[in-house]
Amino acid sequence: MNPMIAALSQGRPLIGLWQALANAYTAEICASAGYDWLLFDGEHAPNTLQTLLAQLQAVSAAPVEAVARPPIGEPTVIKQYLDLGFRTLLIPMMESAEQAARVVAATRYPPTGLRGVAGSTSRASRFGADTNYLSTAHEHLGLILQIESRAGLDAIEAIAAVEGVDALFIGPGDLAGALGHLGNPRHPDVQTTIDAAIKRTLAVGCPVGIFALDAEDARRRFAQGVTFASVGTDIGLLAGGARALRRAMD
Repeated sequence: MNPMIAALSQGRPLIGLWQALANAYTAEICASAGYDWLLFDGEHAPNTLQTLLAQLQAVSAAPVEAVARPPIGEPTVIKQYLDLGFRTLLIPMMESAEQAARVVAATRYPPTGLRGVAGSTSRASRFGADTNYLSTAHEHLGLILQIESRAGLDAIEAIAAVEGVDALFIGPGDLAGALGHLGNPRHPDVQTTIDAAIKRTLAVGCPVGIFALDAEDARRRFAQGVTFASVGTDIGLLAGGARALRRAMD
């Protein structure tokens, strides 16, 4: 079973850090900092398959789960991310059970799915050294779907119930915009909606995570039953540290 999904099923809080610098050197630094998972962002960061590969290789020796977010939940893109060796994916902008089912199918080989077969040329199969990869790959994958729109909220129980979906993830930034509060995820309306989304997801027995606004927000969400949360970004750490150091010289 996928280690991260196994930990989520046990209810142990997992702390993550977003990776948006698209750099193997900084990813290696973050991988040794004690986080449970790192999110490698292909949606909003300037990542390519080559930069993602370099980062995945850089963190491979660390006891941290490498989670990847493709720019879109399309079969071709999902196939490439899985072939690189990512075993846990976070797919953005999920809005229906039908869409979720298509994403699940994209992670499975035929006849149960439609993932293209690379066989001995994929890094995921250790270039053919893992002779059981094609028959067992699905047993080690983790699929997390991101809820960040009104449509996603409306269908949250149906999305969570799709076989093959391991967890949901709340995205406060896009959700704030969808609710008419762009740039203000702390608005009471947004926070109340997130509270309800967490309760609804947990009520159907599905683990739920969130992009926390800060460490205090993460602790509050863990207390609500959230089992995994991103508590910051590599860009935020660098930018915040650089600005704080400069201010210290005034």
